[in-house]
Amino acid sequence: MKKNDLLFFTFAILVLLIFIPLPFLSCFHKGFLYNPQYWVLTSFIKFGLLATIGEVIGLRIKTGKFNAPGFGIVPRAIVWGFLGITIKFAFDIFGGGIPAFLEKSCQVSGVSDAMKSKDIFDAIEKGLGGTRLLAAFCISAAMNIIYAPIMMTFHKITDTHIVDNGGTLKGFFKCIKMGDILTRINWNVQWNFVFKKTIPFFWIPAHTITFLLPVEYRVAFAAVLGIALGIILAIASIKGKS
Repeated sequence: MKKNDLLFFTFAILVLLIFIPLPFLSCFHKGFLYNPQYWVLTSFIKFGLLATIGEVIGLRIKTGKFNAPGFGIVPRAIVWGFLGITIKFAFDIFGGGIPAFLEKSCQVSGVSDAMKSKDIFDAIEKGLGGTRLLAAFCISAAMNIIYAPIMMTFHKITDTHIVDNGGTLKGFFKCIKMGDILTRINWNVQWNFVFKKTIPFFWIPAHTITFLLPVEYRVAFAAVLGIALGIILAIASIKGKS
């Protein structure tokens, strides 16, 4: 392992430790990081940090470097911070709507009680483990089928915009040429790999786990999954050039 690799992964591990419920971080977590009062800022920070780390790892996979001219780490962090806020929206919308749909339209009893349980273990103790698992899967499936393709496509558009403008902050705030960028997206890779393979085989199972967790940890866990997304996008990029 090269010195730069060691330094980067040490930094990444230290960042990850901030989000783990360690005793000496409990005041920071309760007062800020996992305090719902600050959800906008904390969602931005969680994704801005963790998902950008995933992008940097993806760049390392593609080029052997952690940064490159035109890559634009700061603009990418801003985009991920914004997406983190929209992901929190999606969690609340689908996390509330799908259980109501299952109970009212599909006549599945106990879904609301199962989702009100702190986590899957609490639900199991109440005899609602199977219902919680079913609800978590349905929430994840609906969110990833309806919301994820839009988010992924928007992310691809902003990535292209950042590169087109040299990775600079000034260029980032220029008007995005949506029509032009949409025609340049490799839709074969976007559809056949990013949508058809990663959504059913990775994202739906991964976010099923997300909705088995306590509410306060879901956004942070999803942000950690952003590291996996960076690696997936790197593979997709390589596929697009092959």
